[in-house]
Amino acid sequence: WYTHQPFQISSSGLCHLWAFTYILIFASDACKNVTLHVPSKLDAEKLVGRVNLKECFTAANLIHSSDPDFQILEDGSVYTTNTILLSSEKRSFTILLSNTENQEKKKIFVFLEHQTKVLKKRHTKEKVLRRAKRRWAPIPCSMLENSLGPFPLFLQQVQSDTAQNYTIYYSIRGPGVDQEPRNLFYVERDTGNLYCTRPVDREQYESFEIIAFATTPDGYTPELPLPLIIKIEDENDNYPIFTEETYTFTIFENCRVGTTVGQVCATDKDEPDTMHTRLKYSIIGQVPPSPTLFSMHPTTGVITTASSQLDRELIDKYQLKIKVQDMDGQYFGLQTTSTCIINIDDVNDHLPTFTRTSYVTSVEENTVDVEILRVTVEDKDLVNTANWRANYTILKGNENGNFKIVTDAKTNEGVLCVVKPLNYEEKQQMILQIGVVNEAPFSREASSRSAMSTATVTVNVEDQDEGPECNPPIQTVRMKENAEVGTTSNGYKAYDPETRSSSGIRYKKLTDPTGWVTVDENTGSIKVFRSLDREAETIKNGIYNITVLASDQGGRTCTGTLGIILQDVNDNSPFIPKKTVIICKPTMSSAEIVAVDPDEPIHGPPFDFSLESSTSEVQRMWRLKAINDTAARLSYQNDPPFGLYVVPITVRDRLGMSSVTSLDVTLCDCITENDCAHRVDPRIGGGGVQLGKWAILAILLGIALLFCVLFTLVCGASGTSKQPKVIPDDLAQQNLIVSNTEAPGDDKVYSANGFTTQTVGASAQGVCGTVGSGVKNGGQETIEMVKGGHQTSESCRGAGHHHTLDSCRGGHTEVDNCRYTYSEWHSFTQPRLGEKVYLCNQDENHKHAQDYVLTYNYEGRGSVAGSVGCCSERQEEDGLEFLDNLEPKFKTLAEACMKR
Repeated sequence: WYTHQPFQISSSGLCHLWAFTYILIFASDACKNVTLHVPSKLDAEKLVGRVNLKECFTAANLIHSSDPDFQILEDGSVYTTNTILLSSEKRSFTILLSNTENQEKKKIFVFLEHQTKVLKKRHTKEKVLRRAKRRWAPIPCSMLENSLGPFPLFLQQVQSDTAQNYTIYYSIRGPGVDQEPRNLFYVERDTGNLYCTRPVDREQYESFEIIAFATTPDGYTPELPLPLIIKIEDENDNYPIFTEETYTFTIFENCRVGTTVGQVCATDKDEPDTMHTRLKYSIIGQVPPSPTLFSMHPTTGVITTASSQLDRELIDKYQLKIKVQDMDGQYFGLQTTSTCIINIDDVNDHLPTFTRTSYVTSVEENTVDVEILRVTVEDKDLVNTANWRANYTILKGNENGNFKIVTDAKTNEGVLCVVKPLNYEEKQQMILQIGVVNEAPFSREASSRSAMSTATVTVNVEDQDEGPECNPPIQTVRMKENAEVGTTSNGYKAYDPETRSSSGIRYKKLTDPTGWVTVDENTGSIKVFRSLDREAETIKNGIYNITVLASDQGGRTCTGTLGIILQDVNDNSPFIPKKTVIICKPTMSSAEIVAVDPDEPIHGPPFDFSLESSTSEVQRMWRLKAINDTAARLSYQNDPPFGLYVVPITVRDRLGMSSVTSLDVTLCDCITENDCAHRVDPRIGGGGVQLGKWAILAILLGIALLFCVLFTLVCGASGTSKQPKVIPDDLAQQNLIVSNTEAPGDDKVYSANGFTTQTVGASAQGVCGTVGSGVKNGGQETIEMVKGGHQTSESCRGAGHHHTLDSCRGGHTEVDNCRYTYSEWHSFTQPRLGEKVYLCNQDENHKHAQDYVLTYNYEGRGSVAGSVGCCSERQEEDGLEFLDNLEPKFKTLAEACMKR
């Protein structure tokens, strides 16, 4: 296999009516001549062809054309700058390549040849084409997209070496032939010429890979299938498109030069990494047009600020018209425009300023929580933002906290209010200095301007007709506590704030805890009404407080407190508060006694302790020794016996006032004082204990319980003596099991030979019955019938208990091994049990006992199984047929038990 291939370059969009193709023929060596086949007319700014500049001179950084009608781009594309008409069949020019660094230069000669038509015959084609070297591998074939023809357009020729010996038919298959897009390519069967039938869009099909076959007429295949690649050469037929129709960016005002605003982006469907997709961005318009504030990077599309003079208060929005152009921005490249809107965001670059520098207002004295003034400010920043909202403050003149200023959120005004009442008599005018700032910090604090605007507010205080003033609210006077009744003293004084006088003011006592004083209505002076006592319980820290109401002629009032400071006098003798002293002789030889004096310290300690010398016995047995100013030590001497002693002690204060306190001193044989506190006789070491009320009550209850037990025994004995015990004949060797313990015990077997058997109304007969076993439960004794015999009991009333006949009373038993049916048992026991119940229902006088046998309420229909009590003597296997006819509720219970 080998191919003949022309190099084809075409340009789309020609204005003339017929299409053309061009052929590039490169010399085998670098920088040799290049021939381009072109039509006779070339329009301006159209692609003529491409020249491989890198193959000639890789390091070239300067490209120049010797003919001004042609322009050479970096990738070797040759474009016309003007419309050209070829008068002759050939025209040439030179491409100059140079390196400015090392001054190296090279040239490429380009020849333009006029091509009149394309021949279809093989021998004619060979006159136009230069045959390339025979190749076993095919050279990739290419065609320009959107070619204008003429169609069918010759692409290349495939040939087989076997055509020298055989008649060869050529055929192709693959995409563009028998696959989509079908019938785009075909090959001449005899010549092997490959043609294209219509234009192709590279953006839809970048290349085609078809397979060529060489066969003889009889179907023999002398060659392997030959793959052919047809590459679609790109044409600049797609405009670059911005990713958005309108771009919107936001930037703060007063930003620095070079601040990034945003980035725009465009796409181009043409072949990547070619001049057709090399895009360049630019700004072609700005609204408002002046001054120019933005710039755009030509390659990345990043928009930055070109000036720092962005001022939102002047212009808050700019609109840019931007352009993107392929061919690296060459004037003949395809271009698209878009719109970019840049919003200028606000910063706090304007201070709020008062509309006036001074304000005057007035307010009545004693008013509070009232609005007295509104101030306004101007701010050019964006309304209803933190840069616009104002914060007001009082800088001077509000040291007492009478005023506050707040911001009205709706109007941004400053509202000045009085929060603490003013006093006209103290100050008639107040001057305030107020300031204002924004919520957001000021962005130009480094400037010479002040960051706060200030204004002056003059507040005139208006006088008001006021009532009397109780100032200070608490006043004091001094009086001696032994002042005589009727003694007068200065009282509470109120005054008129306008005249600063107390005339015309009336006084009235509101509170007086003990009623010791009276208040003069006209002067407010006080008079002692009862004796004063500084040591009274109602006195706190020696001050007695009363409340006084002052009123003027207009009925206006005020309230004050008068504190009467009671001066102490020595009117109380010192005394010993603890009058009982215990001394444990084994461990103690003395006791400490302490004296107190309710008077002030100047009338109190140091105290003088002494024994009252009325009897010499006291002086012989006791001795006093001072410990400090308020205490002394009392010790015994001459080893007095255990007992209680009365020791009188005299205590004197520093002014000589004294009192005698008789102490009850107990000498006890104890270790601690508590051991001796409850003893009757302190001389007994383990002495008698004084019983408390609960101990006495417990003793009485024990005695009462003992009498109840004795009474119960007596009643039981008398009841048994009046009526004999009736016991039917029992079977031999019956057992009486006593199980009145909670823990398991041994079964006791008793002989029944000693029982006395006697029946009432009938002779005793041997029956198969049960023996009753008395079991105590909850204060009652019940009879449990045990297999082996039966026993009848007689009950008596005693202490509210039911008693079972003791099995040890003796009796006679008869042995009978027979077994009786349930009906026989029922006929035997029923009359006897009824008789016994009837006897139990009577007391000793044969009267009905109302509290022994009680009638129970009806609880429902009985079971067909009869009684399930302990008196049944049936065996487990006898008479169980009733279990098959239980009621539904019992069947449900049985099913649940079976499942478990």
